[in-house]
Amino acid sequence: MSLNINSQQPLVSVIIPTYNRSNYLTQAIASAVGQSYKNIEIIVSDDCSPENQRKIIESFQDPRIRFRRNRQNLGISLNVIGAFQEAKGKYVASLNDDDMWNEDFLEKLVPQLDANPNLVIAFSDHYVMDSDGRIDDVATEENSQRWKRDQLKEGIYQPFYEIGIVHQAVASAVATVIRKDAIEWNKFGPQMGPFWDLYLTYLACRNGGGAYYCPEKLSKYRVHSQSETMISGNVNAIAKIRKSKASIFCYRQFMEDEQLQEFKSYFREQWLQAHTNLAIGLLRVEQMAEARPYLLHALKWQKFNVRTLAALALSFTPKPLARKFL
Repeated sequence: MSLNINSQQPLVSVIIPTYNRSNYLTQAIASAVGQSYKNIEIIVSDDCSPENQRKIIESFQDPRIRFRRNRQNLGISLNVIGAFQEAKGKYVASLNDDDMWNEDFLEKLVPQLDANPNLVIAFSDHYVMDSDGRIDDVATEENSQRWKRDQLKEGIYQPFYEIGIVHQAVASAVATVIRKDAIEWNKFGPQMGPFWDLYLTYLACRNGGGAYYCPEKLSKYRVHSQSETMISGNVNAIAKIRKSKASIFCYRQFMEDEQLQEFKSYFREQWLQAHTNLAIGLLRVEQMAEARPYLLHALKWQKFNVRTLAALALSFTPKPLARKFL
C-alpha cells in the first residue's frame, strides 16, 4: 500500500530520549537527519547525562535539531513524555538513542496517517542489530515471531487492543508514528518507567481509532549490554525492580479498564508475574522481608506456582545461603 507524499508535508516531531550513550546517539540522530521525509523537527531530550551531549547536536549543524536537557535525572518515562509534550508536529515518533531508522521510515508511514484521519498510529516491523550495528537475522525473525508481527498482514486494524497491548506487536519506542492530538499526554507519570512505550500504545488504543501496519522492516533495534532490556533481566537487580514496579502499575490499569475486560485474565496473569519478579529483585538486594508481601499476594491469586513458592522459601533462608541461589 504506497502513497505519494504531498508537497505540503505535515510536520513530524522526532523524539530522541538519551542518557549517557554518546557513541550510539550520533548514529540515531544521523538516521533521523537522513530521512527522505524532510519536514521534521528533532528533539533530543537529555536526562541530565554526565556526558556533554550538546556537542553532538552542534556537530550536525542542522537547524531542525532542538536540544533539551533536564536539570535533574527524571527517569525514562518523564524524560520522553516531556519531549513529546513540547513537540510541535502534527505527528510524533520516538527513536531510542541506541536505535536507527531506515531512510524511508517516515516516508512509508506518515502518508498513511495523513490519508486517513481515523488512524491513530502507523507502525512497522523492525530489524534487531547487535552492539556494532550488524543485523542479526535469527534474532530479527525470533523478535517478529515473539510479538506475532509475522502473523500480521499489511493494513488497518481497528480496534487494535489485542495486537497493541496483548501481543505487543506495536513497537512504540522504535517503529511507530503517532497522531499527536489523539493521545492524552497528561495521563503519563513516572510510574510507567521503562514501560512508557506500552502505556503509550494503550492510550493510543483507547482513542478508538485504527492502526496501520507495514510489514516491511523500517527500523533497527539495538541489543547491547547497557540496554534496558538486558540490564533489567538477570544482570541488574535495581533495574529488575524498576521494570517490575512499572509492570505492576501498567497491568493494574489494564485490568481495571472496562474496555479491556475480555483480556482481564491475561492482564491479571502478567500482573501477578510482575509481583514475583519484583520480589526476586528485592531478594537479590537482600530485602527479604520487603519481598514476602509481593510473593504472598501472587500466591493468593495464582494458588500454585513453583517459581513463586521457591522465591518465598528463599525469603526465609539465611542470606549467605540464599545468595547462592539468587
